[in-house]
Amino acid sequence: MERGRNPRGQGDRLRAEIVHTALRLLDELGDDQALSLRAVARELRIAATSVYLHFEDRDALVLAALRQCQAELAAATAGAESAATGPRERLRARALVLGAWAHEHPGLFKVLHETTLHQRADMSFREEVAAGTTAAVQRCMDAGDAPPDDAATVALDLRTAVHGAISMRVNQPGRPWPPLEEQVDRFLARLVYRTG
Repeated sequence: MERGRNPRGQGDRLRAEIVHTALRLLDELGDDQALSLRAVARELRIAATSVYLHFEDRDALVLAALRQCQAELAAATAGAESAATGPRERLRARALVLGAWAHEHPGLFKVLHETTLHQRADMSFREEVAAGTTAAVQRCMDAGDAPPDDAATVALDLRTAVHGAISMRVNQPGRPWPPLEEQVDRFLARLVYRTG
């Protein structure tokens, strides 16, 4: 049974519900190609045309969902960083947030970081978190905790290592992985502080 129409002027609420439902389904599916606008409409008990009024195709909906997902991840990262004291602790907290989030949302991690959508669409909205990591690395260098270098390059090396460790856990969950915190500490020591 289809649900009733939203009252006049509440199209934004329906759009938000569509995005929320898409996020939940993407997390379950772990694959943006497996999502359909009709499936989202079925979940919400609305006509598929109602989804098409807000999103012209699946990629547009997935991008809207990923933008929201990335904004929430950026907020969680900023929160973890601000709760820590000192440049080293802030960078570590920042690096660990993605791991905790991916543990809770492995399907969304795959879609956000491993989707073929990267080849078809502009996903520059993901750069905010990357820029924040570069700034955090630079603060460590400015404080003398890390040797001077190009912060963007060091941050990219760190992000590559952390993302790789998380991706392996998401894609091979049955393996006996060491605690992510220990791996992140090793990455920080070798790539940023160069003590290992």
